[in-house]
Amino acid sequence: MKRRLLNNLGLKLSSVVFAIIIWFMVVISNNPKETRTFSNIPVVLTNVDLLDKEDKVYEVLDNTDRVRVTVEVPRSDLDKLRSSDIVAEADMSKLTAVNTIAINYSVANEAVTVTNITGNRDVVRLNVEDRISKWVGIRYKIAGEVAEGYMVSEVNLDLNSIQVTGPKSDIDKIQYAMVDFDVTGASSQLTANVEPRFYDADENLLDLSNVTRNSDHVMMTVRILATKEVPVEVNSTGIPAEGYLATGVIECDPPTIKIAAFPSILGNVSKITISEDQVDLTDAEENVIRNINIRSFLPVGVQLADSRVDKVNIIAYVEPEAERRLTIPGENIAILNWPEGFQARLNEEGDPCQITIYGLNAVISQVQPNTIYGTIDLEEWLEEEGITDVKKLKEGTYEVPVHFEFPESIRFEGNAYVEIVIEEVEEEEE
Repeated sequence: MKRRLLNNLGLKLSSVVFAIIIWFMVVISNNPKETRTFSNIPVVLTNVDLLDKEDKVYEVLDNTDRVRVTVEVPRSDLDKLRSSDIVAEADMSKLTAVNTIAINYSVANEAVTVTNITGNRDVVRLNVEDRISKWVGIRYKIAGEVAEGYMVSEVNLDLNSIQVTGPKSDIDKIQYAMVDFDVTGASSQLTANVEPRFYDADENLLDLSNVTRNSDHVMMTVRILATKEVPVEVNSTGIPAEGYLATGVIECDPPTIKIAAFPSILGNVSKITISEDQVDLTDAEENVIRNINIRSFLPVGVQLADSRVDKVNIIAYVEPEAERRLTIPGENIAILNWPEGFQARLNEEGDPCQITIYGLNAVISQVQPNTIYGTIDLEEWLEEEGITDVKKLKEGTYEVPVHFEFPESIRFEGNAYVEIVIEEVEEEEE
């Protein structure tokens, strides 16, 4: 029996295996396996440059790049395991036709013996699109009210458009970019860097986290000017056609205009004058109407407060010359410069003095005959008659001219005559 036991190789091997099994069971009973679960582990996408080379972009769907991982390790290794040791990777080169990538799980800690590792999902799901770029126009919006007596004169942006790049579905939605500026209470120029926001064709604000732009900010400058209302002054030039007169009335619509400028300039402007050559009445037989752009007559540094109101309508009134015949009372006619030795008086039996005046109807209709005074200059009349020697003057009744003076607004044409009686003055005896 002793010899059989010592020389039986199979029995020896069986004993060794049995001993190992017994040892392994003892070890297991003393160091059992346990599991630990780690949440919110990020999935690292590798080889993403492959999509860049194809000019494509991706978006992870439904947070599938965040996983919950369960790791099974011996109890003795459990305290060595950290969430930072957990590796979840998805290789972009293995992207499937349905835009999914398998997730590979591992533990990056050689001191830990991993017996099993699993995740709550097997793939990362992506939305893959073409990457495109386009230029988008930039608009601006002013919010708030400037200080009283001031206005927003001009808005300047250092960029007129901005380039956006991203998924085609996002880029196609963008209609325009908008920058906002609040000017509440402002009375001087404002400048700031403003972030543009993007809107669709229905003016809805877009949230485009996957879109990049060539500039994050736009420099916006808002010019603020003082304002005030001033009258428009209009004059005319030229003489209307014969038989017509300018009334002197020139209407301007609107009669005043609101202007804007820096306060130092605005204080020196009290009116806007339209040059007279803009309203030429030469040979006019009717009212002269002009539509004039007033911008040309603004002083340097002054602008219109409302750029839409840049024209004024002007009417210079012209009407036919009116005439009126007047009878001048005799007592309103004075005889001057009697020749020595003679006296003169109006002939009460002669025709009254009548004259015709011309002018605007509104002017000559107000003239009263008893307010008009004429003069007879006998010395001048004698010279015109060639009587240089008073001794040759004889008593009698003569028709002599009467001189009248009228303001420029009234025209008197022709000559007015009256009869006078010239008599010698009898010398008194001493």
